Amino acid sequence: MRLRRNYRATSQQGFTLLELLLVMLILSLIVGAVFSQMSDAQQRLGTEENRLGDFQEARDFVDQFFRDINQAGTPNIRMFDPTVITFGPPPVNDSRLAVGLVSIADNALGFEGSVNGTGTVQSVIYQLNGSLTCGACLQRSQIDKINGSSVNGQNTPNWGTEINDVITSPIFKYYQYDGTQIPSSSLPADISTSAGQQLIANVKTIQINLTIRNSKVLDQKTGLPIETSFEGEISLNNCSMATTSLPMSCQ
Repeated sequence: MRLRRNYRATSQQGFTLLELLLVMLILSLIVGAVFSQMSDAQQRLGTEENRLGDFQEARDFVDQFFRDINQAGTPNIRMFDPTVITFGPPPVNDSRLAVGLVSIADNALGFEGSVNGTGTVQSVIYQLNGSLTCGACLQRSQIDKINGSSVNGQNTPNWGTEINDVITSPIFKYYQYDGTQIPSSSLPADISTSAGQQLIANVKTIQINLTIRNSKVLDQKTGLPIETSFEGEISLNNCSMATTSLPMSCQ
């Protein structure tokens, strides 16, 4: 018996150059897409970090404003017994007493109060570009009240803390006891006139609204500068001494 064996020829072939190039092309596309997504994610993260920073800056500034305005009108003449304490200059001009709200406007607000908690009365102003040197910035000034000097005749403001790139207008809105808003057409007003005294005497609530536009950082979706908004509202015990004929809001 003869045995026959059939051997099947097997051939092993490697990848062709075209196949290798195709694989490399596909890998390059995948890697490029991954890196592109990572780059976009990093840019979005950077944008959100800037937005969060702007928001934090606005919140800190508004918190400072709320702390200050809570001290408006403290201490004032209503806290003393006039039969026991004798005041030198007219009470409104006495450095031991805070007038409270002094002036209100769409983008500015002035008042007196012991904002540092020591009992010393300060004159405080919040104003858009108060120094006339910074463009769209909301600034804060604080100086000690001068004894014997009229409220509108204090020293030159000392502008310090500020928040930049503010595009809101109006920044401040004022509401009376009945909840109605004081219209912008009635502003600005201060205690130098009888009409201003009457208007300021009825302020119960102040709303502050800040929108910051950071032109250095663009939103990835819109291609426009990022904007951050922050608003708050505070009801105050308006103890202004703008006029002695009105009970103001110390009631």
